[in-house]
Amino acid sequence: QVQLVESGGGSVQAGGSLRLSCAASRSTYYCMGWFRQAPGKERERVASIYLRSGGSYYADSVKDRFSIGRDNAKNTVYLQMNSLKPEDTGMYYCAAITDSGADCREAPNINYWGQGTQVTVSS
Repeated sequence: QVQLVESGGGSVQAGGSLRLSCAASRSTYYCMGWFRQAPGKERERVASIYLRSGGSYYADSVKDRFSIGRDNAKNTVYLQMNSLKPEDTGMYYCAAITDSGADCREAPNINYWGQGTQVTVSS
């Protein structure tokens, strides 16, 4: 059974940093990424990475603050979050797509989701 296991969430003050990790149970994904959902809001895309090329995408709200990377040997994707803001607070979900050529930014294309890890940023 495919599994995505997130870790690294927590509470931090504004301006601080956190690093999220997502360990996948297999290596045959086309791309992986992170989405987040704040209370009362819709799930939104944060960042994604194409596992073969390393090409990446970032939402405008996190550009220049967040960085996504991958370690293909470990089937793991990371999200380094710097200069965190209170509006970054939410549940962060790891996501994976197996379909080659799919748009990795769009939630309806996601084949697998992790259980989520909470990130709380206080002002």
